[in-house]
Amino acid sequence: MKFNTTLLHGNAVNRYAYGATQPSVCQSSAFHYPSAEELEDVFQGRVPGHAYTRCSNPTVDALERRLAEVEGGLAAVACASGMAAVTTAILNLVCAGDEIVSSSALFGGTAEFLEDLERFGVKTHYVPKLTAESVKPLLNERTRLVFGEVISNPSLAVTDVRAVAEVAHAAGVPLVLDATTVTPWILRPIELGADIVIHSVSKYIAGSGNAISGVIIDSGNFKWDATKHRALAHSAKFGRFAFTAQLRNAIWKNLGGCIAPQNAYLAVNGLETLGLRMERICANAKALAESLDGLPGVTVTYPTLASHPDHELIARDFRGLGCGIVTLRLGSRERAFRFMNALRHVCLATNIGDVRTLVIAPEKTINAHSTPEQIAAAGVFPDTVRVSVGIEDAEDLIEDFRQAIAAANAADAADGKTE
Repeated sequence: MKFNTTLLHGNAVNRYAYGATQPSVCQSSAFHYPSAEELEDVFQGRVPGHAYTRCSNPTVDALERRLAEVEGGLAAVACASGMAAVTTAILNLVCAGDEIVSSSALFGGTAEFLEDLERFGVKTHYVPKLTAESVKPLLNERTRLVFGEVISNPSLAVTDVRAVAEVAHAAGVPLVLDATTVTPWILRPIELGADIVIHSVSKYIAGSGNAISGVIIDSGNFKWDATKHRALAHSAKFGRFAFTAQLRNAIWKNLGGCIAPQNAYLAVNGLETLGLRMERICANAKALAESLDGLPGVTVTYPTLASHPDHELIARDFRGLGCGIVTLRLGSRERAFRFMNALRHVCLATNIGDVRTLVIAPEKTINAHSTPEQIAAAGVFPDTVRVSVGIEDAEDLIEDFRQAIAAANAADAADGKTE
């Protein structure tokens, strides 16, 4: 089956009770069994079943199975948020004294978390961009993972997944990627060698800005060495499932960052239209970027533009598709605010992946708690505007953005400023 058919009719789509086409929302905290022996067997993992919703739940299980299938992974673990997925996946692999190699072009919350890890004795070595050439010199006997974003938010740097995976694997290190901005509709990183894939499900998968959630997807392909990855020592006996078993039996379960069943249901509901929405979002983003590129008073960054340094990589590995984000620079913070305030059909709000087009100036909002060095490394400037493109009619978006840029230019002219 192709992508959209799999979303609706894949092997992970269960035949739900009473002929329902969607999983029921199971809001029960606990689950009753006929005997003490059966309840104990479920707790011990000897038989399948649910004991407590913090650890597993039928609605959450439906989401996990469907996301694992659509991403081409062995198993998935859903989390309370995208940040919960990032933090839990990384904590599952590291102990004090271990090291990480990461791109510095990261979402602000992720950069702050890696800084937090320093207090626990886990050091991160940063590279400006995740490439085979930049990663290889930093790999050593203490490196436990290579981490980055497939397409960074908001700088839109693109990772050559295949090349970075080859270098990481040669050193016996897994590649862990946040694929939120691409979704499996654009790219399935596991097919190019990624070992662990993370999504903020709150974004494109849920799709309507109505459910905070995240997911960790295990490819099942990495050969875990318990002597190297000490954090997985107790789960090495599970072989291909070692990473997921450790998540479920230890760090994920103990941190308690479980997804609410209602949010899991909303994410399942959103997942079914992911392909249709992403097709429209990417087409709109490309049309908007091309229409604004070259206009006076604005600099446009988008992966398919010929001016983007990774446009050939996008053509080769990403089916020529970009993503749903367009990044603009307006020349000054004042001009950026004038531009945003002049928009008519756009929401000034955080989040990406909504059906609505959203804009935000990230420097003092999303990156409000980042250091100046982290902000610069993320490709954020005082005049940066991140645009999360929605499913509106492209013609309306183009007209709105062009008139807002013209309004900012006119305000500058009135103030006697030159562009």
